[in-house]
Amino acid sequence: MSAVTSWVAAVTVCRVGTPAELLADLAAGSRSGRLRHTEVIPARGGQLTDWPKDVSPVVVEALRGSGIAAPWGHQRAAMDHIAAGEHVILATGTASGKSLGYLAPLLSAAHEGSFAPGGRGATAIYLAPTKALAADQLARIERLALPGVRAATYDGDTPPEERRWVRAHANVVLTNPDLLHHSLLPGHERWSRFLRSLRYVVVDECHVYRGVFGSHVSAVLRRLRRVSARYGAEPVFILASATVGAPAVHAERLTGLPCVPVTQDESPRPARTVALWEPPMLDGGRRSATAEAAELLAELVARDAQSLAFARSRAGTEALATAARRLVAQVRPELEATIAAYRGGYLPQERRTLEADLRLGRLRGLAATSALELGIDISGLDAVLIAGWPGRRESLWQQIGRAGRSGAEALAVFVAADDPLDSYLVSHPEAVFAEPVEATVMDPTNPHVLTPHLAAAAAELPLTEDELDLFGPQARRLLDGLVDRGILRRRPRGWFWAREDRPGDHVSLRGAQGVVAVVEARTGRVLGTVDEASAHSQVHTGAVHVHQGDTWVVTELDLEQAVATVVRGDPGWTTHAQSVSSFRIVEPEAARPVGALQVSRGVVTVTSQVTGFLRRLPGGEVLGEHALDLPERTLTTRAVWWTAAPQGLEAAGIAGPDVPGAAHAAEHAAIGVLPLVATADRWDIGGVSTALHPDTGLPTIMVYDGYPGGAGFAARGFEAFEEWIAATAAAVHACRCRQGCPACIQSPKCGNGNEPLDKAGAIRWLDLAEP
Repeated sequence: MSAVTSWVAAVTVCRVGTPAELLADLAAGSRSGRLRHTEVIPARGGQLTDWPKDVSPVVVEALRGSGIAAPWGHQRAAMDHIAAGEHVILATGTASGKSLGYLAPLLSAAHEGSFAPGGRGATAIYLAPTKALAADQLARIERLALPGVRAATYDGDTPPEERRWVRAHANVVLTNPDLLHHSLLPGHERWSRFLRSLRYVVVDECHVYRGVFGSHVSAVLRRLRRVSARYGAEPVFILASATVGAPAVHAERLTGLPCVPVTQDESPRPARTVALWEPPMLDGGRRSATAEAAELLAELVARDAQSLAFARSRAGTEALATAARRLVAQVRPELEATIAAYRGGYLPQERRTLEADLRLGRLRGLAATSALELGIDISGLDAVLIAGWPGRRESLWQQIGRAGRSGAEALAVFVAADDPLDSYLVSHPEAVFAEPVEATVMDPTNPHVLTPHLAAAAAELPLTEDELDLFGPQARRLLDGLVDRGILRRRPRGWFWAREDRPGDHVSLRGAQGVVAVVEARTGRVLGTVDEASAHSQVHTGAVHVHQGDTWVVTELDLEQAVATVVRGDPGWTTHAQSVSSFRIVEPEAARPVGALQVSRGVVTVTSQVTGFLRRLPGGEVLGEHALDLPERTLTTRAVWWTAAPQGLEAAGIAGPDVPGAAHAAEHAAIGVLPLVATADRWDIGGVSTALHPDTGLPTIMVYDGYPGGAGFAARGFEAFEEWIAATAAAVHACRCRQGCPACIQSPKCGNGNEPLDKAGAIRWLDLAEP
């Protein structure tokens, strides 16, 4: 009996039940044995308190009218710290009402400031990492209908005439760090009236600002502090996140200011059932998490359970939604159109429509990337599926937190992918439920990030000696370098911008130096975008590209024009890019012995090139191999690498001819498990291994940060090397395959087609780390 027909009869009579009932139904019949662990997170009562006197009575009445009778204890604590002028990070659970903690004082100030001459006695900036989250908060503010509060979004979708109105009249501006960087700060003179009255800066979902992106945002916030001070303002910074480790430390790194943490969650929480689920083994390997989650999503939708399924990639999201639609059509055809995909790269109106349809219940199932894991107000979700480890515990709990937001009990199911870390976690549930979220890795002093921001700061206002401490101890050296290159001029009054162009145009906060538009050849319509760094492997000439369930073939990738031209059509195969990589050690920074290994970290240069692609049928058979002529890409970054003496490998049972396969397999497994100890996912990092590296003279495995200058992931791997490699060895040991599979040593991003790989050799190499 097929997986679909096994539940056809059931869904015609069964509807939404309790989370335990839903889970029992999902795990019944042909799926028995796939449920590896169930964790019930118990319900929790709440603790209400009184409104503080600092909150305007008008705001209190509006909030009461919206159904908020009184604040929870943690909301009141945040309001009290803000009233005292203290910088705050509110770090309580998902759906705990963190936004009220900052909205009440922010809206009170805006309302009362509207009576000042000019109508803007107090202003505020709200920063969100996504446009959708800013739009969601704006809708919430507008529903309160507070007199004198003029709130508006200001982002890349805002028309010029609306931008002028926002600058002239708004007292609450909801935007993102990118617009601060590219528009508000370079054009601060046009914002002078707004900035003179700047009282509060809210940094929502602040855990998102990690790695290189976090380093960029930390520089932008320091530039904002500096420009605000020019107009006599010293705003209070308020940060919020449900899933940030060491919140006070992260907040201080991000803002450069001491921040008081509010961490005691006093809101009520419904019970939540969280399941760890492992797909079955099939011929050729384990069933994919995407296919398994699609089947579960189809069944949940057919049972009238409104559900959200997270996938790890854009292509995975499209595939999951397409498969779920096809499956549900076989049992309840009227629901086929109620399942959709949501991911980055969609046009703004497409995203807004999907968000509204989900909120209103017109969509019953949605497959999404992490773009939807943040705090957009979506109530009433019965279940969340997570197809593959999302990279970090913080993301896992954000995604789990999307279920049950209306206060009802909910179900969340983590579906393990064919990946070393996923395999480890379903076998070690304590690593999911007994460990805190990871400390956020972010380096505000990264010179590759800080240098262009110093140039941008000098262009906004000449930098002076007494401002250098704001940007850290490297600032003077980096400024001297900018002077030597003719980018800045040194004068007695400070450092001045010396060029005709805008410095902000040369740097993107999100790591990508541009995007490639995906354009339909026949009509010229822009279907979406792909970041420039991914274009080589995702939209090369001949690539098969999926958008909203439709399949397209790339006929040309024009890197100079940043356009990938596509034609509609499904050729019946998928494409997989092939690449070659090498590395050079530029500057070792630290080293130590670990067992029979020598582990080091430092600066490296990685050279990579996409050289061709494979065409594969759905069953995995290779139809052909095709060469590509794409340029090399060079990355100077930070890495962790470890070496083993040939005699030690020989003694461990790894003969000379087996070293390349053993090293390659150990590299793949280590990359897959690094997110256990660092706030990275495997797409943030890369790896290279070699049987003999010229810089070490030894067999060498290296894992590097996939960002210029590094992002802190490799450094964290060096610090936690013993824990990292022990977990990697455990994952490979525990995998039931014989020769290696995606659950242990095969990598979905390997540019060498996962050849050569030696599972037994990898285990022996990893075991060399034991004391």
